[in-house]
Amino acid sequence: MIKKKIVTIVGAGVIGAGWAARMLACGLIVNAYDPSVKARKQLLFNTKTALKSLQRLGLNKNAKLSNLKIYSDLKESLHLTTFVQENAPENEKLKKKLLKDIDKLLPKNIIIASSSSGLLPTRIQSLCNYPERVCIGHPFNPVYLLPLVELVSGKQTKKNTIIRAKKFYEEIGMKPLIVKKEIEGYISDRLQEALWREALHIIKDGIASTQDVDDAIVYGPGLRWSFMGVCLTFHLAGGQTGMKHMLEQFGPALKLPWTKLKAPKLDAKLKKLMISGTKKQAGKYTIKDLEVQRDIFLIEIMKTLNKYQSNNFPNWNKTFNKF
Repeated sequence: MIKKKIVTIVGAGVIGAGWAARMLACGLIVNAYDPSVKARKQLLFNTKTALKSLQRLGLNKNAKLSNLKIYSDLKESLHLTTFVQENAPENEKLKKKLLKDIDKLLPKNIIIASSSSGLLPTRIQSLCNYPERVCIGHPFNPVYLLPLVELVSGKQTKKNTIIRAKKFYEEIGMKPLIVKKEIEGYISDRLQEALWREALHIIKDGIASTQDVDDAIVYGPGLRWSFMGVCLTFHLAGGQTGMKHMLEQFGPALKLPWTKLKAPKLDAKLKKLMISGTKKQAGKYTIKDLEVQRDIFLIEIMKTLNKYQSNNFPNWNKTFNKF
C-alpha cells in the first residue's frame, strides 16, 4: 500500500518542499536531503504551511508532519527509499554530478526523477551507471496543489521507468503528461514562454500595463483555458464543424504580425516597468499573502474541474480524493 512507502526528496527548496507536502498529504514517509542548513530549516516551515492548504482538500488518514525526516547526509536519506525526486538548481553540471552520486547509492530498480524545468534528460543521466531508471518528472508550482507533472525520457531511459513513474505520480493525485519526444523546456513551459515574451513586448511598447496584461488573461482566455486548454477552445470556436471551420476561417490570420516570438531586450527601462507594475498590482499584499490567496483560489478551481472533467481526466478524478 502507498502508506508504507518511503520516498526521498533531494533538494529542499520551494519545489522540494512542495513535493514533500504533497507526498506527506498522501500518507507517505518522506526523507528529505539538502546540504544547506538554511534550506533544511526552511523546509519544515514551508511544508507545514503547504499542509494547511492541503487540509482544505482533505488529507490521507496516515498524513502527518512527523513523517517528514530531514537529513544532512545523502546516503542516509536514501535508505530504504522506493522513489527519488531530485530538485537541485537548474544547472546541468550540478545535476549530472548529483544524479551520478544518487545512482551509486541506490539499487538499480529505484527510479530517479528530476524536477528539471528544461534540461535534456539524455544529458543529465549520462554519468549514471544505471541511466535507464532516470527520467524527468517536471512539476508546477505550487507542487502540492497543481496536478500536472511532465514525464520526459532520455535516450537511455527504459519505457518501464516511465510506466512506473506515471503510476507513482497518479497514486499521489497527479496528472502525468508523457512528452513524446525529448525537447528543451518540454511542453507547458514552452507555451508559457511564448506568452511571456509577447507580454514583455506589449508592456515595452506601451500598449498595456502589467495589470492590463494579467487582466487580459484572467478575465478572458484564462477562464476558458483552465477548463479546455488551447486546442479544444479553438475547436469550440469553429461552431458546428469545430476545428475544421476554425482553421478555414482564422487560419489565414496566422500570417498577420500578431505576435513577436523573439524576446525583447530586457533593458533597464523594461525591468523598471515590470518591477513597478507588479509592485503596484500587489499593493499592500506581501508575497506570503499572495501565496495564500493563490492557494485558496486554486483549490476552488480544482474542485470545480474535478466535478466537471471526470471524463477528460479519469485518473485525476480517481486519485484526487485520496488527499
